[in-house]
Amino acid sequence: MHSPTLLITAAIFCALVTSVLYTMWAFNRNVPGLKLWTLSFFAASTFAVNLLLRDVLPEVVAVALAQVSVGATSCLCWLGGRAYMGRHPLHPYQRACVVLAFVALFVLSVYFSAVDPRPGLRFALVSSFAGVFFLLTAQTVAQGRVRQFPARYLFAAIVGAHGLFVLLRPLMFKLAQPGNMADPDADLLVMLSQFVVLESTIAVVVIGFGTLMLTNEFITTALRRLAETDPLTQVFNRRSFLTLLDKAMSSAQRTGAPLPVLVLDLDHFKAVNDTRGHRGGDEVLRHFVQVALRCLRKEDVIGRLGGEEFGVFLPNSDAAGAVAVAERLRAMLAASPAYAETAQPLRMTVSIGVAVASASEASDAVLQRADEAMYLAKQRGRNRVEILPPAAVPAA
Repeated sequence: MHSPTLLITAAIFCALVTSVLYTMWAFNRNVPGLKLWTLSFFAASTFAVNLLLRDVLPEVVAVALAQVSVGATSCLCWLGGRAYMGRHPLHPYQRACVVLAFVALFVLSVYFSAVDPRPGLRFALVSSFAGVFFLLTAQTVAQGRVRQFPARYLFAAIVGAHGLFVLLRPLMFKLAQPGNMADPDADLLVMLSQFVVLESTIAVVVIGFGTLMLTNEFITTALRRLAETDPLTQVFNRRSFLTLLDKAMSSAQRTGAPLPVLVLDLDHFKAVNDTRGHRGGDEVLRHFVQVALRCLRKEDVIGRLGGEEFGVFLPNSDAAGAVAVAERLRAMLAASPAYAETAQPLRMTVSIGVAVASASEASDAVLQRADEAMYLAKQRGRNRVEILPPAAVPAA
């Protein structure tokens, strides 16, 4: 392939991918890492343009710009992966190490260009730098279950393969120069150079598609979360809670395990809205959920059924365990006042009804019994826990 044509093609693809990612970021600025990935592709575009202008730029300037742009491409790709995965920002010493690595790359590039020209060593240096950061990107993104996050693993595989190629490509040129760089095969070197540019062009396009897939994954996950959770308290909404309860009931009936269900209703909540306003009521609801989550296990499920009413089911528990959890939650809430935008504490109590699903009971039936137990707790003075016995099984 004609080398200038290949370089022009690479520059065009880099510019197109950068433009697409910038457009995506402009309309989806909440996607973590997308801005850094856009800057990474911009650095790749800078490298491609630099190759096209190599003959008109001073040698030292062209070399330094090429080395730094390749290094920036790989490093920004890694930082974008960290941001996408929700990693903490780099510690000061980590940032210092990255900056020092860039300074060293720049200084050595200039030295091995202007003082002691050694193109092979320059190429090995930048390949090692970029290859390591691309491999770190793959390791950072490849997290979670494969079936749940397939785009992450596809992106990691693409970036990892490219990083491995970048890391090993100096060895290809070494093998093409037998006799310790004496009598090199010029045709083979040209062919390898074209292959490197071609691989980089393909990698830019494929990694760009991978980035778009990750963006789609994030947006889809966010939409699913909005559909499944209550926006105020961030627990499951009524529809999702009932769906999960149906699945838990089916599992419990197959295994013969009990499944306790709780219905919880905050006492005198209307008075809170009347005296503190709806914003104060919202703060009380969020406070209640925070208290409840401290009492529940990871496998326990809580959802907002509506207003100030919540539902909970406790897999792998029994009636005694459910009552103990309910009593602990009731006591913790009574002892943990909410402040609701005022220095004056607001003490809240909760009435809790408990029911344990029977072997043939439907989910709506056990939830209705837990609701009846909750109203019984209201009638008997509030701030208490009541449990209803299992539903009677009709005789055969």
